[in-house]
Amino acid sequence: MEPLPILHTERSKPRSKNLPPWLRIRLTQGKNFLELKDLMRSQTLHTVCEEALCPNIYECWESRTATFLILGDICTRNCGFCAITTGRPTPLDLEEPFRVAESVKTLGLNHVVLTSVTRDDVPDGGAEIFARTIKAIRHAMPDCGIEVLTPDFLGNWDAVATVTEARPDIFNHNTESVPRLYRRVRPKARYERTLELLQRVKRQDPTIITKSGIMLGLGETRDEIHQVFVDMRDHDIDVLTVGQYLRPDQKHLPVVRFYPPEEFQEIKEEALALGFRHVESGPLVRSSYHAASQVPQPIGG
Repeated sequence: MEPLPILHTERSKPRSKNLPPWLRIRLTQGKNFLELKDLMRSQTLHTVCEEALCPNIYECWESRTATFLILGDICTRNCGFCAITTGRPTPLDLEEPFRVAESVKTLGLNHVVLTSVTRDDVPDGGAEIFARTIKAIRHAMPDCGIEVLTPDFLGNWDAVATVTEARPDIFNHNTESVPRLYRRVRPKARYERTLELLQRVKRQDPTIITKSGIMLGLGETRDEIHQVFVDMRDHDIDVLTVGQYLRPDQKHLPVVRFYPPEEFQEIKEEALALGFRHVESGPLVRSSYHAASQVPQPIGG
C-alpha cells in the first residue's frame, strides 16, 4: 500500500498539536464531501481515502475526486506503517467492478485511481477484479483516465500481466521505503520484486506510464533515498511521489524525523535531475493526491 496515516477522521482524534506547522490542515466537510460520502455508502464501496486515513480526504472529496479501494477493506498483510485493517478478508465481490464504474459515471470523473488491499489469500491476488474494473470504467466513461495502484501479487507475473493487458493509463506500485528498512516497514514485500514488477509492466506495454512512491521519516538517509531514485530510473519508472510518513497510532512505526518543505523541494530537484518525467514531492503528498496533475502530458499534447 501507500504512506497513508492522517491527522483526523471519524476513527481518530486530532493530533495536529504534535505535528510541525506545515503538516496542519483545515478539516472541512462541505456539500461535495457529504454527497460523495453518501454515494460510497449507497454503493457499498470503499475508498483508500477513508480506510487508510488519508490527510487529504476533505480537499479531494470536496473536489469530487476519490481513490477507490477494491477487493474489500481487510488486508492480508500487516505493514508497519499502514492504517488499513488486517485480518481474514471476505470473498471477492464479482459485482464490485460494475458498482465502481457506475459511481465514476455518476461523479463524472475524468481521472480515477483504483487501489486495493493486498489479497494473498487468492491465487491471482485479485488481478482479475482489477482488470474487470478497468474495463467496466472504460465502457461507462471512455474518456476517463485510469490509474491503478496495485499490491505486488507476491511476484505472480501472470497476475501483473492480467492488469497490464486491461491497459490502465498509469500503473503504480509503491516502493515505500529504502531496502535497509524493508523488514520493519514491509515485512512480506521485497524491494527487488517491487522494482521488477514495474519494469515488467513497462516492457509489456511501453505506452503505460509507470509510477512509484516513497515515504520519508522512518530513519532513512539522504544517500539511501538517492539510491532508491537511481534504482527506480534503472527500472524505467516514469513518475515519482515523495511524502512524509505520519504515524496512524501507537501500534505503528514511530516517526523518526519530520522533513521540512524546503528539503522536499531539494529532493524533488534531485529526482528530476535523474530523469523522472514528473516528481511530486511534499509533506502531504500521497500516491493518489492530485493524481491527474501528476501525469505528464503526451509529447505534442
